[in-house]
This record gives sequence, structure tokens and C-alpha cells, in this order.
Amino acid sequence: MKIKIIVGLILFSIISFGTYQLFLGESSSVSSAQSQVTHLDKLDPDRVDWKSKTNNYWESVLTPKQYGVCRMGGTELPFTGEYNRYYEKGIYRCSSCGLALFSSDAKYNSYTGWPSFWEPINSGDVGLRPDKSYGMSRTEVVCPRCGAHLGHVFDDGPEPTGKRYCINSVCLLHDKGVEKVKIDNEILINSELSRD
Repeated sequence: MKIKIIVGLILFSIISFGTYQLFLGESSSVSSAQSQVTHLDKLDPDRVDWKSKTNNYWESVLTPKQYGVCRMGGTELPFTGEYNRYYEKGIYRCSSCGLALFSSDAKYNSYTGWPSFWEPINSGDVGLRPDKSYGMSRTEVVCPRCGAHLGHVFDDGPEPTGKRYCINSVCLLHDKGVEKVKIDNEILINSELSRD
């Protein structure tokens, strides 16, 4: 059984690497996601109809890595994302539309090579849908506001939820100045936004 799991992980990594290279057309060197995402700085993300944006729009505002993962469903290579071992306090937002998704309070080291969280800020802050790609049965995690592919969720996480939201770093922006966000329709923001 262990050999099947190891072989499966190796095949997944090879396929993912090929998909990653195909979509991104670049080397696997890591670049800073937050320094590249400037389209959110030029508008009010809460007033945009993100679902109406076309692939041409996304290609023009996202980096090639972000586009390949967020819009085309690719994945980063394990252990290469900038937030894999990043534990600053704050809120993690969708790099495509700026929606608050996860808190650093729910982040942990899953030793899988991707940033992992045991829960989103609110249960409705992520969308879930079945994913049967690569011969596996998984649950894909998407941004409910813009539809960006974020990663996958698994049932092998820690308490209190038992979930592991395994999210690609290029799909995230970290706001270290935000301590609270909109929680169950009540706004609780304690500090000014300050992007890393």
C-alpha cells in the first residue's frame, strides 16, 4: 500500500511538473506573488464583477505563474511556493480578486510542500467542487468570488476540523496588517491594510 502511495505521489509530481511547465512556459524559479499583483491596487475589489472577467483580462493582469495555476488549474511544484514556510500573522487573500480566504491562525505545516490551512475564515469563503483529473478523486478549492483555482482539500488535517486545505502560494496574497475581516456579515477590521 505504501509503495502505491509513493508511486502515486511521484506520478502526480511528474504530471504536475509537466502541467506547470506547459501552462507557465517558464522555469520553476519562485517569484514574489505580492510584488506582481498590481491590478488589485488600482481598483476597489469589492465593487468589481469578477465572474464576468474573460481569459484575456486574466492573462493581462496576472503573472504567467498565477494565470497557469489560478485560471488554468495548474499547480506549483511542491516546496517551491513562497508561503509554504511563511507564518507571519495576517489574512491570506485570493491573488486574483482580493477576497479574504484564510487566516494565519488556521495555517500549519502539513509537510506536503504547499501552504496548508485547517479551515477558511468563513465556510462560504471557498468554493468546493469534485475534481477527477489525473485519475484521482479529489475536492478542488476555488475562490467563490472570481472562480480561481486555489488547490484542493483533504480529510487528513489536524483538529479541530480534520481538513487540510492545500493551497498554491501564487493563488494567495498575505495582508499582515489585517487582524480581522468580515465574519458572518459583521465587519471587524482592527488595523489598516498593509501588503507585504
